[in-house]
Amino acid sequence: MDKEVIALKGLTKKYGTFTAVNELNLTINKGEIFGLLGPNGAGKTTTILMMMGLTEPSAGTAHVCGVNSTKDPIAVKKIVGYMPDNVGFYDNMSALENLMYIGELNGIPRCEVQKDAIAVMDLVGLPAEAIHKKTAAYSRGMKQRLGLAEVLIKKPQVVVLDEPTLGIDPSGVKEFLSLILRLSREKGLTVLLSSHHLHQVQQVCDRVGIFVKGELLIEGGIASLSNRLFSGKSVEVNVTFKNSIDLPWKEETALLQLPSIEGITVDSHAICISGTEDVTPDIVRFLVEKGYPITGVQKKEYGLEDIYQQYFENNIKEIINQ
Repeated sequence: MDKEVIALKGLTKKYGTFTAVNELNLTINKGEIFGLLGPNGAGKTTTILMMMGLTEPSAGTAHVCGVNSTKDPIAVKKIVGYMPDNVGFYDNMSALENLMYIGELNGIPRCEVQKDAIAVMDLVGLPAEAIHKKTAAYSRGMKQRLGLAEVLIKKPQVVVLDEPTLGIDPSGVKEFLSLILRLSREKGLTVLLSSHHLHQVQQVCDRVGIFVKGELLIEGGIASLSNRLFSGKSVEVNVTFKNSIDLPWKEETALLQLPSIEGITVDSHAICISGTEDVTPDIVRFLVEKGYPITGVQKKEYGLEDIYQQYFENNIKEIINQ
């Protein structure tokens, strides 16, 4: 059985008559990367603050590695590393000096802290020549890497990342996400990633949860959520061709006779075929036998963006409770 690292049960936070988080139940296992999704004001940050013992819940409990966040917040802070969306450093100090200072604040002996700081900077991919550079000269991407090093130097069991790729260029984002994935897999880190960037979340997260108005509407793996939400949707297959084609009426009619096919849309260089089941091999076989120069076949997949839009456009909460 997977080991529970984060366990939130009935977690609720109220400010007067306003409910920021409402009876949240969520379990995250060791080594998982879990993505928190939702618009501003949805309750993501409040949940993180309660989980880290930085604010007390109105009701319910939050446990991290078996420690009650409300009753023993200091113990939780020792095992959780938090990286906010805007990482701050002492600009007049070098990266190494910043990191050593944080390391000492977290109880690392002075005789060991420099070695640990250099090791963790190497781990996050900061070049050797950047170690002694003042952080005022760091780019946004380098600051994010240094921020991750600052989190890792305390050797946490859980890492919380709040919009970690904000302001980083596309190549830097790809490298940063690959680093997060590698650290989770190699070191067994449990990662809680809060982000608005759906494509990035889909790249690295094992499971996601969607927050709206203080409630977790749904959580799970992207594939399972896709199957759950879109199981009744038509299967769409797009076939592209090398040259412009003119699909004769008789051949279009023959395609429609294949099992489960419901409709065909013909373009100059492509056709889109929809049906109740995936009969892609039958479609390809038919077109090849007729001599059409196929250059690509793609079945429509429903990803995180489709899931997210489905929730906000179609009142998904009602669908779940049916």
